[in-house]
Amino acid sequence: MGDAAALETRYLWLRRWRGASVRTGATHRTALQGTLDLTTQSIDPVITTSVVVAGGRQGKAVSDDGVLDLKLGAPGATSGEPATNPEQLFAAGYAACFQSALMSAAREDGKDASASTVTAEVSLGKVESGSFGLAVALTVSIPDMNHDAVQALANAAHQRCPYSRATRGNIDVQVRAA
Repeated sequence: MGDAAALETRYLWLRRWRGASVRTGATHRTALQGTLDLTTQSIDPVITTSVVVAGGRQGKAVSDDGVLDLKLGAPGATSGEPATNPEQLFAAGYAACFQSALMSAAREDGKDASASTVTAEVSLGKVESGSFGLAVALTVSIPDMNHDAVQALANAAHQRCPYSRATRGNIDVQVRAA
């Protein structure tokens, strides 16, 4: 099977799998989870997108609409062509989502956060079991706003951001005002 056919097959499988699990909020069991049930919260999707990766960390990522088409590389790789790593992609998505939540929280509080920036630092490292895990540090900057007000808005954003809710209790996420 050629690369294009393999990507299409994986894409179709992902669409079928995600359609069943995201919309039903079903309880999932896997061999790794054993008797542990992970119950997901049902959503009414506003947007659904997908990215197919072939080749893992040294591969390629392509979105279903073709807008995202990236060569992937291991973090810190210095040989070969420059490439994006999965941690950078996660950081970009988290920071964008978090900033939207921040601006929403600011609007509700009558504050202007339109000049804000969110920096997401994503770390990949070993956990106690010897496998790999992630940690995130989010730094929020809002020019001309005092530190305590920025921290309060950052905390409010952390409660409403879908990425924050998805990672809560799973990875260490630090939220701080610059």
